[in-house]
Amino acid sequence: MRNYRSALTLMRIPFSIYLMPIFWFALSTLTGFDVWRALVVFLLLHLLVYPASNGYNSYYDRDEGSIGGLKNPPKVNQQLMHLVLLFDILAVALGTWLSPIFGALVAIYLLVSKAYSYEGVRLKKYPFISTFVVIFFQGAFTFAMVQIGVGLRFSEVLQSPNCWFALVSTLFLCGSYPLTQIYQHQEDFKRGDRTLSLLLGIKGTYLFAALSLIAGTSLLIWLYLSSGQVHNIFIFLICTTPVVFYFSGWVMRAQKDSSAVNFENTMQMNKLSSLCISFAFFLMIMIRVSGLDTNLTGMFRI
Repeated sequence: MRNYRSALTLMRIPFSIYLMPIFWFALSTLTGFDVWRALVVFLLLHLLVYPASNGYNSYYDRDEGSIGGLKNPPKVNQQLMHLVLLFDILAVALGTWLSPIFGALVAIYLLVSKAYSYEGVRLKKYPFISTFVVIFFQGAFTFAMVQIGVGLRFSEVLQSPNCWFALVSTLFLCGSYPLTQIYQHQEDFKRGDRTLSLLLGIKGTYLFAALSLIAGTSLLIWLYLSSGQVHNIFIFLICTTPVVFYFSGWVMRAQKDSSAVNFENTMQMNKLSSLCISFAFFLMIMIRVSGLDTNLTGMFRI
């Protein structure tokens, strides 16, 4: 049982909180959805799918230093793979019960996440391919998967402006993903993994992240403007102000002292951005459900 407890730690279930924004974002663009289906999708993704991917990644990486969500990870054991397979089976089975198409999408996500780390493929060795895979599947693909899980058809998901909102989610991942690698350059280099952050360097990673996040935010603002959701612009900008201040301060500290590029600051950035962005989209959902969005839209038009 001790081995299974260590293995469960490596699944990093609390780390799933950093991927919450995509779920809330996908729901925030919908005019209505079944709450119970949304709850099942949330639990399936954050308690099964993401932990299964984390565990599989840990199994093949066998990190000795800090990893996302764990400053001092326990040693990898065979029980970890047992849990990964169990979580995989449960995720696909539950997803198929909810919807056969949704179950298939869950299976595709899990297979792609394994190709990222599996030693026979290990997309992680290729900076541009791995980055594209991560930002697409954790971004637009997950965005669409959530919406299909709550009952939308493929044709509805692909309609404009919904497909453009999906692109926003990928741009946000494009900005945040390299930041998760920024403190692991030495370990990635030793393992032979040429990550995008390692290729860009510390300054380049910060610049790339900033430009990607600015691009995503700009597209999001344009989409809200063109669809008459001006109030959502204010909600998003106000809620994400702490993220902008923290990121700017972190960059300035890192320029003066490279030791600021560490696990603690990276996790703090991830946690803050996840909570702030999730709260912004959650607030948009609550305002829409309560019917206040109509009043707010009229007020901003005036």
